[in-house]
Amino acid sequence: MEMKYPYQLPPLPYAYGSLAPDIGERTLCFHHDKHFQTYVDNLNTALADCPECQSKSLEELLRRLDELPDPRRTAIRNNGGGVYNHFLYFCGMSPCRSARPSGALGEAMERDFGSFENWKAEMKAAALGQFGSGYAWLVSESSGRLSVMKLPNQDCPLSMGLRPLLCLDVWEHAYYLDYQNRRADYVDNWFHRVNWHFVQERYEGGGR
Repeated sequence: MEMKYPYQLPPLPYAYGSLAPDIGERTLCFHHDKHFQTYVDNLNTALADCPECQSKSLEELLRRLDELPDPRRTAIRNNGGGVYNHFLYFCGMSPCRSARPSGALGEAMERDFGSFENWKAEMKAAALGQFGSGYAWLVSESSGRLSVMKLPNQDCPLSMGLRPLLCLDVWEHAYYLDYQNRRADYVDNWFHRVNWHFVQERYEGGGR
């Protein structure tokens, strides 16, 4: 994923109503067109007076976050993370009901989690265990080893030297219109929509 300043809102890669009933049309419309757009706008504002930052890709900025001075570092963590994380979240879903991953990714999940069902249990536990806003993540190390983690707000695994493969947004705006406070039901239904082709391409391509 190569994203650089000035940032623009990527189009939703499917129709707004195509994930229903698991994720409703109104939810996707507000989440993508309003919330995602706000992060794009705020990131552009944060970088408007920093030509050096403008010349770097978003992935590079997030990987080298600790090298940036505050308050710019905080603005990029929050808004740059918001842009990157939302892009990955929306691309990580598909209108097609998902099957299990196959190929190198499927083998790696069996190796590192013991089974696909074990991975689902870990991912759900991370999503439900994230207090307040944040994401559950499937990530890989440079060696290809997979793990699950949870991170608050718009923090991104790129800043920790990890390769993000898939994320589940558990901010309330991602599910409240459809599920109210039933986060567990949202998580269970999200599994039906995972775009394993996208995830496998990221794994085999080094997370790009």
